[in-house]
Amino acid sequence: MSYVLNTAQDRQEMLQILGLDSIDELFAMIPADVRLGRPLDLPPALGELELTAHLSSLAGKNDSAASKVCFLGGGSYDHFIPAVVDHVASRSEFYTSYTPYQAEVSQGNLQAIFEYQTLITQLTGMEVSNASMYDGASAAAEAVMMALAVSPERRRVVTASSVHPEYREVIETYLAHQEVELVTIPTPDGIASPEDVAAMVDQNTACVLVQQPNFFGCLEEVRRWADIAHDHGSLFVTAVDPISLGLLPRPSTYGADIVVAEGQSLGNPLAYGGPYLGILACREAFMRRLPGRLAGQTVDQRNQRCWTLTLQTREQHIRREKATSNICTNQGLLALRASVCLAALGPRGMRQAAELSVRKASYARDKLAGNSRFTRLFDAPTFKEFVIRDTSGQVDELLAHGLECGYLAGVPLGKWYPDFADCLLVAVTEKRTRAEIDGLVDCFVNSEQRTEVVHA
Repeated sequence: MSYVLNTAQDRQEMLQILGLDSIDELFAMIPADVRLGRPLDLPPALGELELTAHLSSLAGKNDSAASKVCFLGGGSYDHFIPAVVDHVASRSEFYTSYTPYQAEVSQGNLQAIFEYQTLITQLTGMEVSNASMYDGASAAAEAVMMALAVSPERRRVVTASSVHPEYREVIETYLAHQEVELVTIPTPDGIASPEDVAAMVDQNTACVLVQQPNFFGCLEEVRRWADIAHDHGSLFVTAVDPISLGLLPRPSTYGADIVVAEGQSLGNPLAYGGPYLGILACREAFMRRLPGRLAGQTVDQRNQRCWTLTLQTREQHIRREKATSNICTNQGLLALRASVCLAALGPRGMRQAAELSVRKASYARDKLAGNSRFTRLFDAPTFKEFVIRDTSGQVDELLAHGLECGYLAGVPLGKWYPDFADCLLVAVTEKRTRAEIDGLVDCFVNSEQRTEVVHA
């Protein structure tokens, strides 16, 4: 849409229609002390050539993951994105279109959504997937709300501190004004003890939520979690890393009722933390409790294959009190990117990405743990992330030095876990090379030597 400014005549005509004499009268309802009562201190106007050069100079000051070797994790990962993802997603019929409210004019988008749903069910082993959500955190919260709706008489939700802390914060926000008890099991060893889980789950528990791999990169004993939940008639909700499913068992094989995930790692860039993609799939028994959009396949009056939105349980489509959720944005373009990425990689590519991530993360962990400054915090098996403890306690200085060396070296845990304030979460994807991992270790060693000199 082009931008055309309003002329003085345009403004006068609008004021006349509103029955006003001036712009000041239009804004009279705004208190005088908060109105802009001073002239803007703007520089002189620039021509297009000069303005373009100026904006390019400002943009050049941005420092992104693309300009550094990225070992960041905690939900956002620097995975390989096949070129075909950008090619398909940048087509104007996808890139500029809005959400498909009218099925008859949105067949391309609806087919893309249907293919996304199909791929997600194949990936997770579940029977139904919705047409995506805001992000992994909102998907986890919506899964909890689904479980509470399935068993309205149950008012307890059990999870663990090894679940992404921001997921847990969003869940707390969803439950803030409901009479629901949210129980969080401590995980000082990196994973939750099944005995602790069993002690917290009772007949009042609507669902049990676990992350696999968890926030620390550790693998939980998910089968025992599932058995405990089902023994008490509770739903079992698992949050997964989509890339891990190239190697680890699909959630359906260990009894998951609802599966959620952050879909950023499937063809979507880090993008300064968003927008991202929420994945939500479930067993068919809970399909009518599924929030968001659901695209279905059918035939038209000419018996040709076509697609339409179905089971529309959003508040835009049915009475508000009957709606499953007020989620109204499905991140359709990011879901399309995930679909293209999954199709391009295929099962073999997904497995290769997962295996490479595991092997390279293991190599990086062993290299770092081989230095006297660092120790491995947890003994549990890990996927592509691991936690190391900086025995010097200089995590902020360590990360700052890493940045100087050209590395986004990891995520400090002290923000969420005060007991782990001297720890660092490091993620290693299939993109990282041996040279980059060795370079990070050398950088950390040099940081140790520099710290010793400073203290001396």
